[in-house]
Amino acid sequence: MQWMDIVRSLAGGVLIGLASALLLWANGRIAGITGIARHALEPGERSWRLLFLLGLIAGAVLVYLLTGHAPVVAQVRSPLLLIGAGLLVGLGTVCANGCTSGHGVCGLGRLSVRSLVAVCVFLSVAVLTATLTGGGA
Repeated sequence: MQWMDIVRSLAGGVLIGLASALLLWANGRIAGITGIARHALEPGERSWRLLFLLGLIAGAVLVYLLTGHAPVVAQVRSPLLLIGAGLLVGLGTVCANGCTSGHGVCGLGRLSVRSLVAVCVFLSVAVLTATLTGGGA
């Protein structure tokens, strides 16, 4: 890993933490992407949710415009595998009552025991999956 990769990763983590803390402080809301996306089209608190999601997309576009490189390059082996993975992730977020961002960033930051358990399960399954499929770094 290059020095600049470490700096960029650290800066990204700090920005995610600050944004999550700011949303909790300003709106009393947790920055779990699953919950934000799920309720984005419901009446009531629609505007901040849509702006939050727009900011995610705008951030990726900004990185591309500034660097000329896409933030993430995905290699899809099979559309069916991608669909199956998406369904399993969706099922997992329902079972865990939240996603990795909600539990990992916000829940751990609030010292939630439930989030600690969820993150341990997420990471264990990710390590096992990467090991079995050869999808490691």
